[in-house]
Amino acid sequence: MSLSPRFLAALAAEDLGALRVLDVGCGAGRLTLWLAPRVKHVIGLDRDLTAIRDARRLGGVARLSNVEFHEADVEREEYDRWQPDLITAHLCASDAIIERAGRALAPGQCLAMVAFHVEQWKETGKVSRFAYDEARIERALRVHGFAPEVIEVEREVTRFASVEEGLAAAVGLEDKWRVDGRWFRYIAFLEEGGRTLTRAHLIVKARRS
Repeated sequence: MSLSPRFLAALAAEDLGALRVLDVGCGAGRLTLWLAPRVKHVIGLDRDLTAIRDARRLGGVARLSNVEFHEADVEREEYDRWQPDLITAHLCASDAIIERAGRALAPGQCLAMVAFHVEQWKETGKVSRFAYDEARIERALRVHGFAPEVIEVEREVTRFASVEEGLAAAVGLEDKWRVDGRWFRYIAFLEEGGRTLTRAHLIVKARRS
């Protein structure tokens, strides 16, 4: 998934230039590397060592001196050791991450996330444990000391004329969906006449109270 322009606009509204940013669940560093030229310093964390190595390589290619990447389980790691002024999470949101962000950020500092919405891939009949609706994300933010400023749904529904088009649209997801049981539910949905595939995310920005 490409970086959401709405999410980037919410980030850009902050005075980024003087900030030390922690990007949790950074993967291969797409958001981290977008942030690097715009902030004082940025640190990317992810538990996938292969992704971290890719991110370091890309950072080196871009000759960025203010970015670093570390292997870490972001649902277990405490964030205060990194002394962040802003915490971001792109398609890596959970109550554990929000809780840790609440402990690490000072009043007035910001948490910005893109989270899976409960309608993400709803045609597969399975909701990810990382998916939120608007009410649940607001509750999680408030419980951990945040005042929500932005909670917006970004939704794209692709429509198909045939089963074949529906299968083609999910071709890159088949292996993953076979493992977690989504694939066969999606096939059944198409065979029963379903002709859509929904992608839905929540754009979230909240400030520590």
